[in-house]
Amino acid sequence: MIVKNKAMVLAAGLGTRLRPLTDLISKPMTPIVNKPVMEHIIELLIQHGFKKIVCNLHWYPEAIRNFFGDGAKYNIKITYSYEPELLGTAGGVKKVEAFFEGKTFLILSGDALTDIDLTDLMEFHRKKGGICTLVLTEVDDPSLYGVVIADNSSRITGFQEKPLMGEAKSCLANSGIYVFEPEIFKYIPYGTFYDFGRDLYPKLLEKGIPYYGYKHDRYWNDVGSLEQYQQGNFDALEGKVKVCIPGQQINEGIWLGKNCIIEEDVIMIPPIVIGNNCTVKKGAKLYGPIIVGDNTIIDERAIMYRGIKWGSGYIGKDASLIGAITGYDTKIKSGASVLEKAVIGSKSVIEDGIIIHPSVKIMSNAIIENDKIHNEI
Repeated sequence: MIVKNKAMVLAAGLGTRLRPLTDLISKPMTPIVNKPVMEHIIELLIQHGFKKIVCNLHWYPEAIRNFFGDGAKYNIKITYSYEPELLGTAGGVKKVEAFFEGKTFLILSGDALTDIDLTDLMEFHRKKGGICTLVLTEVDDPSLYGVVIADNSSRITGFQEKPLMGEAKSCLANSGIYVFEPEIFKYIPYGTFYDFGRDLYPKLLEKGIPYYGYKHDRYWNDVGSLEQYQQGNFDALEGKVKVCIPGQQINEGIWLGKNCIIEEDVIMIPPIVIGNNCTVKKGAKLYGPIIVGDNTIIDERAIMYRGIKWGSGYIGKDASLIGAITGYDTKIKSGASVLEKAVIGSKSVIEDGIIIHPSVKIMSNAIIENDKIHNEI
C-alpha cells in the first residue's frame, strides 16, 4: 500500500496564454468560481489524504505565499521552493528531492482544474510497478496538446507534440499529473532547466525503463487559454467538475457570499455565484452563468450575461458585460459595454458610454476613453 503523504504542486509558470488576466498575478491564482484554481487543487489533495505539500514559485510568488501561508488554515503543511530562474517541470522537482524522503510522491499542476480520483491513481501506479505514471485525458482535438501513445498494458511507448489534424496516433493528452518512484531522480540533472515532456520521458523510453499511462474519466481542463478559462468557470458553476463553490446557495444554482445586498427588481437567472461584500442594485439583470468577485458593485439596470467579473471595481448604471471577462478592480462606467470574448486586464477603467468590441483584449492598468483604447494587445 502506498502511503499518500507528500505531493508537489507546480506553481512557477508564467501563464502567458492567459494574458492580460495574468499581467499582475500568477496563473495558479486566477479564480475559478471566486477561488484560486490552485486552491481547488489543494482541496483535492486534502480530500485524498495528502497532508504535506511543496510548491515551486516564480511569477508573483508572494501572492501565493500570502494566500496559502504554511497551510495551517487547511490543517496541512505547505512549504515553498522559489526559483529565481525557471528550472522547468522536472528541474523544479529535482530541487526539492529531499522533501520526498525517498518515498513515492505525486506531482500536480497548480493551474489546472480537475476532480480526478487521486486515490485510484495511486493504486494504479502501485499495481503497475513502473518508475512513474502519467495521467492521460482523452481529448477531442489532439493538435492542441502533446499526446501520449500507450500499448494494451498501458505502458507508454511514444509521444507526439501537437500532431496535425489527421496525423495523431493517439487522442490521449498528457495532463500534467504524475506519480513517481524516488528512483526517478537518478535521471534528472540538478540545477539546470529540465522538462518532463521534452527531456525526461524520452530519456526513459530510450533506456527501456517501463512507465505507464493512467486514463481517467473525470473532469480535466488545463486552463490553457482564455476560452478554456471561461469554460472552466462555467463548468464548475454547472456541476460538471466537483469543486467546492464558496457562499451560501440561496436558490437552485445561485450562491451568495457574506454581507451582500441584493436590491429590489433584480433579475438573477442561474447559475450564478456572487462573492462577499457585493451590492447588486435595483433593476440589474444577471443571466448565468455569471461569476461576480468579492467587493463588486453592480449598479442600477446593469446587465451581465455569461460573464466573469473578478473582485472589486464595479459595473455602472446601464452598463453591460456580455460574454466577457474583466480582471480585478476594473471599472465599467455608466452606459459602457464590454462585448463577447473581450478581456479586460485588472485595474482598468472603461469610461462612460465606451463600447469594447468582441474579442478585444485590453492590458491591465488601461484607461479607455473617447473611443481610444490604450494598451490594446
